[in-house]
Amino acid sequence: MNRLFGAKSSAPKPTLNSAISNVDGRIESIDVKLSKLNAELTTYQQRLAKMRDGPGKSAIKQKALKVLQQRKMYESQRDQLQQQSWNMEQAGMMQDNLKNTMTTVDAMKTTTKELKKQYGKVNIDKIEKLQDEMADLMDMGNDIQESISRSYDVPEDVDEAELDAELEALGEEVELNGIGESDGVPAFMVDETNKLPDFVDEPPEQSKVKEAAG
Repeated sequence: MNRLFGAKSSAPKPTLNSAISNVDGRIESIDVKLSKLNAELTTYQQRLAKMRDGPGKSAIKQKALKVLQQRKMYESQRDQLQQQSWNMEQAGMMQDNLKNTMTTVDAMKTTTKELKKQYGKVNIDKIEKLQDEMADLMDMGNDIQESISRSYDVPEDVDEAELDAELEALGEEVELNGIGESDGVPAFMVDETNKLPDFVDEPPEQSKVKEAAG
């Protein structure tokens, strides 16, 4: 059977990159041939410019025309190969984009599975209960702070007579300690409005004060 239909080839299948490399190699080979034809055509053009009309010039012209025809043929082949190479490069880019897309999709699937596993372990009711407990503790703390920072009022049942007696006792204690001037007035109750400033040496005479006022 193998002799009739042939055995399957064991050679590796060509890849897109290898095909592109093969086409690029053929393009480079054609460029080399085109360079040689351009140089030969330039030589014929220079010779034709120096020759007079005649059989010799006609023969050189025919050779130049053949070279020009070959150049056009090779240029056409090169254009076709370049188009093929570009098409394969576009296919390669599409293939790479598709691979990247599939990789992204696989990563998203894996991440989704992991998120489902993690969120599946979370109990929303326990979280809400914890939040309520935290709120209660915060309210309790505020109540405690408000309570310990409260100011204390004087009791209403304080006897005013006792307060007056205590104030009078304090006044007698001040007199015994000799605080204030010689007349027994405490220092903080002495009127200093009539006291002369330090920079005045003598008090003004009363007559001059009356004249200035009149």
